[in-house]
Amino acid sequence: MDLRPKVLVTKIGLDGHDRGSRIVAEYLRDAGMEVIYTPPWQAIPTVVKLALEEDVDVIGLSSLATDHLIVPKLMAALREAGLADVAVIVGGIVPDEDEQALLDAGVARVFHPGSKLEEISAYIIAATARVRAARFPA
Repeated sequence: MDLRPKVLVTKIGLDGHDRGSRIVAEYLRDAGMEVIYTPPWQAIPTVVKLALEEDVDVIGLSSLATDHLIVPKLMAALREAGLADVAVIVGGIVPDEDEQALLDAGVARVFHPGSKLEEISAYIIAATARVRAARFPA
């Protein structure tokens, strides 16, 4: 089994600002992770299908234009597909008043502008360990 974290970096909804997600995806790849990157404008069912097919540990979502408001629908769709163990992180512009709703919906962590790439990478490594421990108990 490949021990590298497997991360899907994507954007849902209509936000086309993808510079940040491309930078994060490249950094994670260069840090040794397996990264599946999609262009922007992905539909929730497409993301769920890809996460299932690729058996990802973490889904990283980028939101710069209120698309974080549809993340609870993604979380519900992941649970319905049997993917509740996948760690979902959100990065980008998430107002403080919306962050708790994302966490309550099951998002593992929200990274705001200015977050260090090393911090994101370290979190993904730790999240992958938790996901795999849940999937493959000793």
